[in-house]
Formats: sequence, C-alpha cells, structure tokens
Amino acid sequence: MAQTVTECLAAGTDSVTLIDEVKAGTHNVEGMTQAEINEMVQRNVDHLEIILAYAPVDGNDTPNVAGAADSKKTTHVAAVTTGTDYIAAN
Repeated sequence: MAQTVTECLAAGTDSVTLIDEVKAGTHNVEGMTQAEINEMVQRNVDHLEIILAYAPVDGNDTPNVAGAADSKKTTHVAAVTTGTDYIAAN
C-alpha cells in the first residue's frame, strides 16, 4: 500500500523538531562546533526539501506531497526557512 501525504510528512517531523530546537537553543549541541551544528541543520533541511518535493511518477507511486495543500505542509516549509536562516546567521 502506498504512503499517504500525511505519512510522508510524518517522516519529516523529527527534522522539523530538531531545526526548531536548534534555533531555540534547546537542542543538545554540547561538544559540537558551530560548523557541525550547521551541517546537522543542513542535513535536516535537505531531508525536508526532499519530502516536500515528492511527486508521483504514475498513479501507483509516491503521493503528491508537492501538490498537496499548503496547510498540510506549513510546519515543514517553515522549518526549511528557519533552518536556512539559522545557517546563514551562524
């Protein structure tokens, strides 16, 4: 059975949380350099961008996350912006 848009977005929830926690200063980054933190944030931004770009090749393929209502993707899109802005500022 193919995944739903909601299931695909759920796969990115940990990335959203990590990015938001790093920005808020609540994610444990003890012992990490700023470059390592930025790399970690970038990996999670990349993960979310991949999920947000999911589009079906045919009727039996990945659900159309890219074409889903923006309201379903709000937190994921915001996390990409937050992560990108964080890296630029640090």
